[in-house]
Amino acid sequence: MAEPTLDVPDGESETARDDRARLPVLLTLPFPGPLDYLAPPPPETPPPGQLVRVPLGRREEIGCVWDRDSTVPADFAPPPESPVASARLRPVRGALDLPPLPVTLRRFIDWLAAYTLTPPGLVLAMALRAAGTEPRKPALGWVRGSADTASLRMTPARLRVLAALGNAPHGTADLSAASGASPAVIRAMADAGLLEAAPIPAETPFATLDPDFHRVTLSDEQDHAAETLRAAVRARAYSATLLEGVTGSGKTEVYLEAVAEALRLGRQVLVLLPEIALSAQWTERFARRFGAQAAIWHSALGSKRRKITWRAVLDGQARVVVGARSALFLPFPDLGLCIVDEEHDTAFKQEDGVTYHGRDMAVLRARIAGAPVVLVSATPSLETLANVEAGRYGHLTLAARHGAATLPHVALIDMRAHPPERGLFLSPLLTEAMEERFARGEQVMLFLNRRGYAPLTLCRACGFRMECPNCTAWLVEHRARKELACHHCGHTEPIPPSCPHCGADSSLVPIGPGIERIFEECRARFPEARLLVMASDTLGSPQATADAVRRISHREVDLIIGTQIVAKGWHFPHLTLVGVVDADLGLGGGDLRAAERTVQLLHQVAGRAGRADAPGTVLLQSYVGEHPVMQALVSGDYRAFMAREAAQRRPGFWPPYGRLAALIISANTAEAADALARAIGAHAPHLPGVEILGPAPAPLALLRGRHRRRLLLRAPRAIALQPILRHWLTGLRLGAQERVEIDIDPVSFL
Repeated sequence: MAEPTLDVPDGESETARDDRARLPVLLTLPFPGPLDYLAPPPPETPPPGQLVRVPLGRREEIGCVWDRDSTVPADFAPPPESPVASARLRPVRGALDLPPLPVTLRRFIDWLAAYTLTPPGLVLAMALRAAGTEPRKPALGWVRGSADTASLRMTPARLRVLAALGNAPHGTADLSAASGASPAVIRAMADAGLLEAAPIPAETPFATLDPDFHRVTLSDEQDHAAETLRAAVRARAYSATLLEGVTGSGKTEVYLEAVAEALRLGRQVLVLLPEIALSAQWTERFARRFGAQAAIWHSALGSKRRKITWRAVLDGQARVVVGARSALFLPFPDLGLCIVDEEHDTAFKQEDGVTYHGRDMAVLRARIAGAPVVLVSATPSLETLANVEAGRYGHLTLAARHGAATLPHVALIDMRAHPPERGLFLSPLLTEAMEERFARGEQVMLFLNRRGYAPLTLCRACGFRMECPNCTAWLVEHRARKELACHHCGHTEPIPPSCPHCGADSSLVPIGPGIERIFEECRARFPEARLLVMASDTLGSPQATADAVRRISHREVDLIIGTQIVAKGWHFPHLTLVGVVDADLGLGGGDLRAAERTVQLLHQVAGRAGRADAPGTVLLQSYVGEHPVMQALVSGDYRAFMAREAAQRRPGFWPPYGRLAALIISANTAEAADALARAIGAHAPHLPGVEILGPAPAPLALLRGRHRRRLLLRAPRAIALQPILRHWLTGLRLGAQERVEIDIDPVSFL
């Protein structure tokens, strides 16, 4: 692909330009592929992967010299465009002072773009977002100058400065602090030639990791799994392994042995966690094992730290990176191991912008790099279990908790037989169990996956429900903030004193509990207990999360009340009782994975109890105790439940036994969305084995002010969806307010 016709600059003939090589440059823009530019003559011709400055229209852009030969199959990639004569190309303006992006990263970008039907430039933008493409300016300090001290007036302050210099350059602030002289004295000495500016050597941003700093004692079961993973690292070849172990079985200690092996071989490691909040406890454990911290990567890092980390990864100085899914796009030159912790977690799915699944793309990244990937979970996803069953993944299991800890006892509280008092939400059986734990000085956790005070506010006079004006969603009451909020678009409004529909005063009532309401109930029921709420809107930063974890670990908290953040792999040794306020939440609706997700979430929550010597108990408040999800949790037979799920999905070719893609059509009016959805549906392909479902309104038919319709494309695993979708949508013309988003392997059906 090439830019529009452009004039040849004066002083250069077309013949001379034809003799120069064309250079494909991928820009961070939604073009279907690289643009062609005129390469500088050898030896200045930049190699593939080099970041360069190029003209685009009247502005300058940063791009990456791209590979001409792609490893992506032809039917996955967009058709190539006819080349343009060299005489019509514009020259590359210069290269950036950075090493080239590794070939494995470039291939990963190509493959991810082709798989997700995303312009590759938008994927490149994710890889360069924190690159810091401006030239690095070395910090300057002071060294002794050439001026003769005998010919100058040497005050006591000047003599102290010279004495403090030593052999290495010192910055003005450091030199002032060491000598007691003011910055003005130091600048005057520089003017007199007593000091000269010199670059300060850059410090290594990350400390050296010692693979043998503190080796832990493993059980026989753990050591067998660890040696299998160490051997995979030593093989320096792609492999995929599921490390499955019950909660508290020491899965982290096992895969850290594989990390240690990669460090011994001098290779880099990527560890993906589903949530930023998990990094606090994980990094402490990592530092105890290796004597220093890993590099951290997530969206909450400051821009300066992100640039330092990005360059340290590219330079090979950052040996181990732990991060969220975006860490997949870091420029590892020698990736030797990839870990996906809590691989079942849906937080690995990127829903906005470039839609991809972090777990699946980690497997792709490892395959391209020729490195082993380890998927870790106590509740593996059905997709991963299907790959194990098909022989594509290896499988290691840890069946027992580490040390003296035992698995918690799980029991149901039938809310029909043991209901709470009117206006309350905790069964007497649960509150009695909580009192017993508090009396013994043990900790309790209550789990409810609902933020705010109440999920619905309605008028008891006319039945009007407070809804978001921008979304098909109820407004959630946040009583502490005295507002109603939409958790989809962020809309907020004050709680009105009267019903907006009928005008009745003081008629709005909260329906159902959120964690703020459970907090209120517990504060009244247990006035002496020290309470802590853990939710995404109460723990606004990793620092706040780390402080909460510290307080819990130091027994400064008696009762933790939290949303799904409390299910994320925490180790609280004094926690012996977990109460699930509404175990049935999440079972409703038509979501394909509703039951699987509910079992995984509640199993993970239950796993927080009894992780040390004291035994743990889990109490599930439910109105449908006979549901297979509840029975699976009580029996602890997760594998039997997943076998049942698999049997239900196989006949209809539902994932993971078939392929699925979603087309989300949106417009600023319902009529426009309907018309566009009908037009796309009318041109749907008719192929053997391929089924088109829809168009139909999305469950969230209005989201952020846009009306949404959905089509689903379903096919057996043997049929690739990308070529079908590319052909289907070729030639589609969209209006200014119309959009079509493609979600390959959708996780959410909202």
